[in-house]
Amino acid sequence: MNIKYRLIVMNFLQFAVWGAYLTSMGTFLANAGFGAVIGWFYAVQGIVSIFMPALMGIVADRWIPAQRLLGICHMLAGALMIAAGVYGCAQELSMAVLFSLYALSVAFFMPTIALSNSVAFNALTKNGLDTIKDFPPIRVFGTIGFICTMWAVDLCGFQVSAYQFVVSGVLSIILALYAQTLPACPVKDKENGGATLAQALGLDAFKLFKNYRMAVFFVFSMFLGVSLQITNGYANPFITSFGSIPEYSETFGVQHANILISLSQISETCCILLIPFCLGRLGIKKVMMIAMFAWVLRFGLFGAGNPGPGVWMFVLSCVVYGVAFDFFNISGALFVDKNTDGGIRSSAQGLFMVMTNGLGATIGTLVAQAVVNHFVFHAAETAQLEGWRTCWYIFAIYSLLVLIMFVFLFKDADAK
Repeated sequence: MNIKYRLIVMNFLQFAVWGAYLTSMGTFLANAGFGAVIGWFYAVQGIVSIFMPALMGIVADRWIPAQRLLGICHMLAGALMIAAGVYGCAQELSMAVLFSLYALSVAFFMPTIALSNSVAFNALTKNGLDTIKDFPPIRVFGTIGFICTMWAVDLCGFQVSAYQFVVSGVLSIILALYAQTLPACPVKDKENGGATLAQALGLDAFKLFKNYRMAVFFVFSMFLGVSLQITNGYANPFITSFGSIPEYSETFGVQHANILISLSQISETCCILLIPFCLGRLGIKKVMMIAMFAWVLRFGLFGAGNPGPGVWMFVLSCVVYGVAFDFFNISGALFVDKNTDGGIRSSAQGLFMVMTNGLGATIGTLVAQAVVNHFVFHAAETAQLEGWRTCWYIFAIYSLLVLIMFVFLFKDADAK
């Protein structure tokens, strides 16, 4: 099989594993009586992202070829996720047991995102292909895989059950076996090559904080990272909560919240194509401002919409998500690459990931949990819908304040 097709299969499965539960897990947890701790299940992804990808990256650099380690991590993650799914089907659930199985699975899954990229870059380079030109079309199939399992879980009725974990686990084990057939990645002698733990965690790049512009960029990366997992955790429970209102109970959004939310991922695939044009014409500051304003719209439209006559606001919220996510994550990574020298470029990318998907996402999900618990899960049932709206408006106001501060504090060297 052509190497591109083999890598397409790998990327499809890689993100299909994640899509099986990431946007619907909150609804299962709420129905299982764990609505008050939804944030912890999403925050643990950020916590392990601070150190596990770095540790596994060092192992892949020095001892175990990346494609082998990718398979090992997926085998462990898949087995633990299946165990979480089987346990989640029990009549009486313990938060400690369910969370422990899930957290251990996620700890082995999160490094596989970077490992799969390493496998792809190595295979493309060995075959004389251009990673910048040839990788993005391959990576798009990862988002397609994510969308496919979102739809599958929705249409199979698994949004409210632990079977979504089983689907994820089975796909993870399939990928674990498939990874062993991928082109071998070289390991480096530990004395002569490979990143140190400090480099992998991005610690070498902390000297960039001496530069005002880079320091402001990294701080605001953390502020924006706060928003990353909020809708993944709470959009599905919010939309399905309209099911308790007769006029909305049979609407498409309530019945198929995951399919509705998948418009966000579809938008994401399209917005990637806009980034080179926008960065070239507008510069990083305006592109980041657009991303921040898109987050304001993302949250505000959720607060104002409903799955009936106001469903167009949910749809528009999903459309702007592509701008909010891509213009921040991908443009930010490109900005870091452009503004750092080769000696610390990898460390700087590691720092960017720690600030966004590590610290920012962890803080954001835990704060969002506190807000939702106060206005929704600890409120009277009759007041919960208004409580949800209040939460979305609070998140929108937060994003607006970040935007305003960014306008005044960040200096755009590319400004004309």
